[in-house]
Amino acid sequence: MALATILWVDDEIESLQSHKLFLENKGYEVTVLTNGFDAIDYLKENPVDLVLMDESMPGLTGLETLSKIKEILPSLPVILVTKNETENLMDDAIGSQIADYLIKPVNPNQVLLSIKKIVDNKRLVSEKTTAAYQEQFRHLFTALNSNPGFNEWIDIYKKLVYWEMEISRVDSPEMQEVVQSQKSEANNEFFKFIRKQYTDWIAAPKAAPVMSHTLFEKKVFPHLQKGVPLFFILIDNLRFDQWRAIQPAFAESFRIQEEDCFYSLLPTATQYSRNALFSGMLPAQIQSVFPQQWKNDFEEGSKNLHEESFFAHLLKQTGREKLSYSFTKVLHHQAGQDLLNNVHNLLQNDINIIVYNFMDMLSHARTEMEVLKELAADEKSYRSITASWFEHSPLHQALKKIADKKIQVIVATDHGSIRVQKPIKVIGDKETTTNIRYKHGRNLQYEAKEVLAMKEPRLSGLPAPHLNSAYIFAGEYNYMCYPNNYHHFSSYYKNTFQHGGVSLEEMIIPVIRMHSKI
Repeated sequence: MALATILWVDDEIESLQSHKLFLENKGYEVTVLTNGFDAIDYLKENPVDLVLMDESMPGLTGLETLSKIKEILPSLPVILVTKNETENLMDDAIGSQIADYLIKPVNPNQVLLSIKKIVDNKRLVSEKTTAAYQEQFRHLFTALNSNPGFNEWIDIYKKLVYWEMEISRVDSPEMQEVVQSQKSEANNEFFKFIRKQYTDWIAAPKAAPVMSHTLFEKKVFPHLQKGVPLFFILIDNLRFDQWRAIQPAFAESFRIQEEDCFYSLLPTATQYSRNALFSGMLPAQIQSVFPQQWKNDFEEGSKNLHEESFFAHLLKQTGREKLSYSFTKVLHHQAGQDLLNNVHNLLQNDINIIVYNFMDMLSHARTEMEVLKELAADEKSYRSITASWFEHSPLHQALKKIADKKIQVIVATDHGSIRVQKPIKVIGDKETTTNIRYKHGRNLQYEAKEVLAMKEPRLSGLPAPHLNSAYIFAGEYNYMCYPNNYHHFSSYYKNTFQHGGVSLEEMIIPVIRMHSKI
């Protein structure tokens, strides 16, 4: 069986017989024709993998033939072979979506290399990627078993995300299963790590990683420059792999200076992590300073109405109250359009906060809507939807409008999410929270080894509205269900993206700093 079928169109095909024989000896099936008309008729009846075509032919030129080929077979790769080196021709050829461009005289190896880049690219990339991951697998295994600290865990997670995305591009279900198995093992070890370290981080913040409540102090305020507006963009519920999916769109307009991660505090839920981020305080401190604004889980009403007030307090507490700032929350499409129309007016401020609420809505909608469960069935498709959303979003359009100005941009998030797979049983009273990755309440009953329990919430910086309040957090891919109607809810939530618990995906989240290219 031939490696690939090739159609070579050239009015001087006799002079290329040695090339034809060379390719056939390499395992390719080559058909030759002398003009564009015959080539178009041939392609209507015969499937081929690639076309090699001369530009200067009588009747139809190569570019004219290319145009007609694209009408009937838009995805068929075409390599243009020509003596003409003029820049205009090259521009026209590239604009017409040729796959490659070769200048005569060509030698056989040059042609072979071009064919391999196009026809064999997927196979060669797959083989190389698989071999590279197999080598990296051992290094990751060693790292997981070397008592990693919080910085090492960030490195491990970044590498796992890199290989998950690389392997997802190749057709190897077996290797994808290996990556997921290693990621599962990593999450198991990470859960143990957080169980041991978390309260120490809260007690000794100088020895802790950058977390939600220290993000502005350590990753934002130090980069403020007089006369250079800083846009801090919080895209809610954005995992590191989703950032990597939208990174190319940012890179078109901005130079990325630092691609880092920080730790979301627990619970990895908007009420806690985002309020902590904008206030610079732990949730228990927020409750103490703002008793009227803070709402506990079981209380009615929105839990994130006062982020701007918290941020104003943070500026005052850090001696930055004289900074001019804006605070924009985008909760629906019209608000996104308003941001797009108004973005130039924000350039007069020292710092502009933009909270874009899309990913969390997508996550919750995916849980409830069958059509979104199909569209975002796994991590790969979830990333794809994220990239598609951002590319067409008002946020992307707004940033492109001001990319020609001297600005800084920091992109971050409040927490990530994880696709849950294993239900665990939990019992609580009527005030116990409904979140399935964490529970807050009294008289909680659970299997101790399945959760991270915080029986003294204030040691973890969390509010304790009752004397015997406690928090429990699901680890790895677990999710909590009550015994009542257990089978229904365990089936309903399985393979949905959730947050609130302890996992690499929920806790190690992106903070990216970039500036305009001017």
